[in-house]
Amino acid sequence: MADLKTSYLGIELKNPLIVGASNLVTDLDALSQIEDAGAAAIVYKSLFEEQIQLERMQHDDGLEEYNERHAEMLTLFPKIEHAGPEAHLLGLRKAIEKVNIPVIASLNCVYDVSWAEYALKLEEAGAAALELNFYANPTNSDRSANEIVAEQMAVLNKVKQTVKIPVSVKLSPFYTNVLGTITEMDKTGVDGFVLFNRIFQPDINIESEEFVFPWFLSNHGDYRLPLRFTGLLHGKINASICGNTGILTGDDMIQMLLAGADAVQVVTTLYKNGIGNIKNILGDLERWMESKNYSKIDDFKGKLSSKNTNDPFAYKRSQYVDILMKSNDVFKKYPVR
Repeated sequence: MADLKTSYLGIELKNPLIVGASNLVTDLDALSQIEDAGAAAIVYKSLFEEQIQLERMQHDDGLEEYNERHAEMLTLFPKIEHAGPEAHLLGLRKAIEKVNIPVIASLNCVYDVSWAEYALKLEEAGAAALELNFYANPTNSDRSANEIVAEQMAVLNKVKQTVKIPVSVKLSPFYTNVLGTITEMDKTGVDGFVLFNRIFQPDINIESEEFVFPWFLSNHGDYRLPLRFTGLLHGKINASICGNTGILTGDDMIQMLLAGADAVQVVTTLYKNGIGNIKNILGDLERWMESKNYSKIDDFKGKLSSKNTNDPFAYKRSQYVDILMKSNDVFKKYPVR
């Protein structure tokens, strides 16, 4: 039987399949099913600072709604503080108690000072590791790319100095030079990178002429962007690499491992195909390894990375040009009608 064990963020996992952050992992029954199906770890739903701030404002507004309705009345309620992130931390603690696999906390903040504060709270709640969600959503041209990266580097350094658990960074692909940014972050001693964030994008209903917000699920083939950067980074940074986005099948996971990923995260496939699909994905990996006579993950991990491949052009522009030169081949499969 093939040995599926891998190491991610310095944590030994029984296999490379991690269930990514989503509402799914807040359901305790679903957590049990995820563990029983064979997942090696889960990432708990992200703690969003914006949500906490909004809840605090709504809480305060609700308490003050009837203030000063009477000339002698200054306040109807005694001063009550909003619970802050406590509800989220309680859910995280329950998830940790429910399963016997590592639970990684996910953090998404707005203000620089909040990252380290909330990171410490998540560590104290018992998280096995921490995943920082880094991305910028510029709505004007005032801020430079260097300024944004410098702020994120400062946050990363502060969090690393504050907590003792492993820290990973989940990045957007929309950096001027994502490879350069990752290389610089790697120098901080960060433990891992998750490639990549699925950035929220609005849509427009042309009939009602209104913004709509559809479910943002992955599609087949979305793994190709993280696959490329995984292949370029394997063996060139010290941190672990986790492939994310579009990992729907066992074949998708195998490709990411061949490119050099230490682990992958799945979410969409669980919504589309059910939690039981975890067993199918892991079964496909095990059968493929046995068919190739691989006894463990390290036997083939990174075999087709830029560092190890015999094709020096596989990840370069020349490969793209070669594909374009052969573009007429598409007509053999899809004739012009």
